[in-house]
Amino acid sequence: MQPLSSDMSDPNARPYFLWDESTTVGAFRAALAVATDEERDRLIGKLMREARDTDVWRFVRPREVWRRFATIRPHLGRRRAFWEYLFDAWRRDGFLA
Repeated sequence: MQPLSSDMSDPNARPYFLWDESTTVGAFRAALAVATDEERDRLIGKLMREARDTDVWRFVRPREVWRRFATIRPHLGRRRAFWEYLFDAWRRDGFLA
């Protein structure tokens, strides 16, 4: 199994946030592109739960996550409060409509 990497620009790198899987950045992007809504929510939830917040936006857009937040929320685990706070603040400040 190849080592974990924080280089999200390398499609052949194994992303640190998928520490429990043997997959690459490119494979993760491909999985997001073809996933059913339910699977996409699970993948985005795992991304948001395990990755640094700045790395999340390399794979998804804030407005998409906000639109799907009710179905992503159950997948956020210990990071749920952080994301709820962030999206609530962005909504109050008018960044999300």
